[in-house]
Amino acid sequence: MPTLPDGDPVPAAGPLTEVGGGLIVDDGTPFGLYVHVPFCRVRCGYCDFNTYTSAELGGGADQVRYADTALAEVRMGAAALAEAGLPARELSTMFFVGGTPTILPAHDLARILGGAREAWGIAAGAEVTTEANPDTVDTAYARELAAAGFTRVSIGMQSVVPHVLATLERTHDPANVSSAVAAVRDAGLAVSVDLIYGTPGESVADWKRSVEAAIALAPDHISAYALGIEPGTKMGAQLRRGLIPAPDPDDQAAKYECADDAFGAAGYPWYEISNWARPGHECRHNLAYWRGGDWWGIGPGAHSHVAGVRFWNVKHPRAYADRLAAGAWPVAAREVLSREEREFERIMLEVRLREGLSLETFPREREMRAAAATMAAEGWLEPEPAQRGVVSLTRSGRLMADAVTRGLTA
Repeated sequence: MPTLPDGDPVPAAGPLTEVGGGLIVDDGTPFGLYVHVPFCRVRCGYCDFNTYTSAELGGGADQVRYADTALAEVRMGAAALAEAGLPARELSTMFFVGGTPTILPAHDLARILGGAREAWGIAAGAEVTTEANPDTVDTAYARELAAAGFTRVSIGMQSVVPHVLATLERTHDPANVSSAVAAVRDAGLAVSVDLIYGTPGESVADWKRSVEAAIALAPDHISAYALGIEPGTKMGAQLRRGLIPAPDPDDQAAKYECADDAFGAAGYPWYEISNWARPGHECRHNLAYWRGGDWWGIGPGAHSHVAGVRFWNVKHPRAYADRLAAGAWPVAAREVLSREEREFERIMLEVRLREGLSLETFPREREMRAAAATMAAEGWLEPEPAQRGVVSLTRSGRLMADAVTRGLTA
């Protein structure tokens, strides 16, 4: 499980106070809410998220009381924005993540959404998403989400191949993916499915089977992520002991190209390196991250970004709950981003998007254009946009996105 980064101390009055130079917010900048639910029934061997399998962690940190705890931070966050003198902004997106958000009763998720609506307001047409394990969503649950104002459900499919799911330690029944998708659709909600490729022992035929199954579900959106094995996870320990092989980059690249071909042919063009969608169904919440939007993170270990200030909560649910119960900020630390840091992050994130990164506002535009021309000659960037000063990745470039970022920032 990852540790929190170092940062600066947080003033007693909150993470947005005493910031030199003041805070400036463009009214057009999207503002979202990220809600972390840290509970899971079983911890998957590859997972390095801040999750816990115990329903009761002591000190008020339990599933039954989690909605109340999260609502306390919602109210505190709304007050902090007002006290910092920032303009009031309605939420344009919300995303409930985990852990497994749908391990909680649907009415708890609805209560948190309702509290956010009361505290901040939710814009007309806002996108409100929750992640879901396929075993935790049925028709009644999906209809309760829809009635509360949710608009999307992202279902953790990962694979349809039993031995791949077993290696990942995913416990859901593959048959429940289609029933969960049907329940979400019946409730009038948009549906996304998530896949993972490159699991040890997964053949190309296994991966094609999962890709074809995902397309057959006719979702609105598909995400596909290369498996990464992180230190501190169960799978990381297995790798260290030689029980499983490390993911093969060439194998993962071949599987990425296989998926991209299949998704594109089925009417799902890519819009971000790991995401494909029917036109008009791109995830607006995640697009706001990649485009440098603002968001408030609710929950233990959750990160926030507001007007160039990044801050993050204490990691353990018990410490998080105890601080809120005492009326104290749950924020562990913060950092105020410099202009150079914000520019680097803009490059790193926007190059991932199909729409590309415009170089014209960067102080180093001339050097970056020269680097882009070199990378276009390598086949990593589309040549015509590169001539106009726009970094737009080819498919080969998508597989080399980190190298593209290094080339632009060298």
